[in-house]
Amino acid sequence: MYRIFIVEDDDKIAAILKNNMIKYGFEAAAVTQFRDIMPELEAIEPHLVLLDINLPYFDGYYWCRQIRARSSIPIIFISARAGEMDQVMAIENGGDDYITKPIHLDLLMAKVKSVLRRTYGEYASSGPAAAADAGAVPPGELSASGLRLFLNRNELEWSGRRVELTKNEQLLAECLIKQPGVVVSREQLLEALWDDVQFVDDNTLTVNVTRLRKKLEELGLHKAIETVRGQGYKLMIQEEASR
Repeated sequence: MYRIFIVEDDDKIAAILKNNMIKYGFEAAAVTQFRDIMPELEAIEPHLVLLDINLPYFDGYYWCRQIRARSSIPIIFISARAGEMDQVMAIENGGDDYITKPIHLDLLMAKVKSVLRRTYGEYASSGPAAAADAGAVPPGELSASGLRLFLNRNELEWSGRRVELTKNEQLLAECLIKQPGVVVSREQLLEALWDDVQFVDDNTLTVNVTRLRKKLEELGLHKAIETVRGQGYKLMIQEEASR
């Protein structure tokens, strides 16, 4: 599921945008701290940013440059400024598209879906696999909703806490983090654990899933791996999972 980060200081417009994104199956969050939007952006790890120009403290051009210094995630400007130079500045500062207010929601959704397809979907230069994450995650890392897997160090991180993983725990974590919220079949997970040396059966899978659950609990993520009877497992990182 794609995550959309909304940077808009008009509460009514922000709510409309958020509700519309959710209506079309996206996760959406609106910024709350305009003095510095970056901590929220980094916590949410969005796949796309909707960015107004007229904002408190610093304008949208400034924040676009700040985002571009750290990430290549797509940015669509939303502004009441309809001048050609405003649109030129938006693109020159790193924006991917521009839509003027009043916002026509159908046009906005068409632009959002188009940019997501080009960046992560079937039109992306790296193919469909690019949809697995936001593209801003450094090589050697996987991430989902703030949970980070460091492939080279066999470590999981959540909210500043880290745990070490065994080889099998890491293989399972990798499969689940690549498809957050999606049921990963037992067959897929068994295949991931299989190697030329070790025979893997259902009991081995169950044991390793239990161990991975305990590692997630050490990080403060409870019930983060959900068992889907007769199918497999899925990673669900929600507010209640972190309590």
